[in-house]
Amino acid sequence: MEDGFYIKISEMEPMMPTDPTGELDDLAIEVIRKSACISAAVHPVTRRGVVELVRKMNSYYSNLIEGHNTHPVDIDRAMREDFSSDPAKRAKQLESKAHIDVQKCIETHIENAPETVITSKSFLCWIHKEFYKRMPEEYLVIQRADGKAEKVIPGKTRELEIEVGRHLPPKSEYLCAFMKRFEEVYDPQKLKGLSQVIAAAASHHRLAWIHPFLDGNGRVTRLMTHAYLKKVKIDGHGLWTVSRGFARNREDYLTSLAGADQPRRGDLDGRGNLTQAGLLGFCKFFLKIAIDQIDFMSGLLELDGMQKRIQAVVDRQVSFGALKPESGHLLRDVFLRGEIPRGEIPNIIGMPERSARRVVSSLLVKGYLVSDSEKGPVMLGFPTSMVGYYFPRLYPEGVESNLD
Repeated sequence: MEDGFYIKISEMEPMMPTDPTGELDDLAIEVIRKSACISAAVHPVTRRGVVELVRKMNSYYSNLIEGHNTHPVDIDRAMREDFSSDPAKRAKQLESKAHIDVQKCIETHIENAPETVITSKSFLCWIHKEFYKRMPEEYLVIQRADGKAEKVIPGKTRELEIEVGRHLPPKSEYLCAFMKRFEEVYDPQKLKGLSQVIAAAASHHRLAWIHPFLDGNGRVTRLMTHAYLKKVKIDGHGLWTVSRGFARNREDYLTSLAGADQPRRGDLDGRGNLTQAGLLGFCKFFLKIAIDQIDFMSGLLELDGMQKRIQAVVDRQVSFGALKPESGHLLRDVFLRGEIPRGEIPNIIGMPERSARRVVSSLLVKGYLVSDSEKGPVMLGFPTSMVGYYFPRLYPEGVESNLD
């Protein structure tokens, strides 16, 4: 160390946890198994709409961890380029939209360039650049502890020393060496099986520990983790996210991160410079959160439960005179089949063609159904106003009750 800052890559060891009990391997197996199951939970066409919803949720929770609370309705408006006239609210909308847009960019990049090394400095800097070039100007300036303002340059690693709570990250002039080591150890293309899953957890901590950027390290770390899970194909096709679990257990998340920052606690705490027990504890926390979130989304997407909630929404709207009773059968069928050609709808709901068109029209206006064209097949929509009914507890209770 130099002036309390890390300067040797050996000071980042251990890079992977050791667990003689085998519990970590068991957790990794559960993540793989349950992720595979949720992938088959819904029709691929319906899944696209759910994935879009999960991206918005991921943005909400990732920014909430940073102390930025943007209501899901405002996020939805931001995605339609409908920004608030209030500067503070508009800034948060831009931040949320940036997160969603960059997550989409990451997914597209991985699909189109599968050879990409997602743990490389260039890829991590690309994430940071894509995120911060979309951010409002006021979020590009940070205040240092001494009161001096610093400009955040999108995609540029830091060139000064910072403190993160009690943690002093590697000295800026040595960042390249630390990031090179990070890339070599955690590149999922060099790992197999359970090691990939465990590395997804360990790399999450170690990137936060390196703290390569002046600002935005938490968001970049969580976006990198999303890329990692997608790269090793345990993201359930985008149907779940760890950020919701981290945000709902924020104090435990931050405590676990800080616990793995600590130096080795003696001869029984591994052979590296940093605590083996702390890294193992964080990895177990990470994988348990992952399992909890997969279970949560799997429960919401369970066929019988989802169909009952769809019907309950329709029954409520029918009682207000806002929908025809036949709407329930159509929505449930669309959920199961993914999409339905408009010509089949009269037979499905047992109505004359003109009456069926009116039913479809009312569902399209409300966003309960969506379509890519005026005469194209209809698919299930997930309007923000219905999120609390279709997916209870997706957002915190106080937020969920105010989505209409």
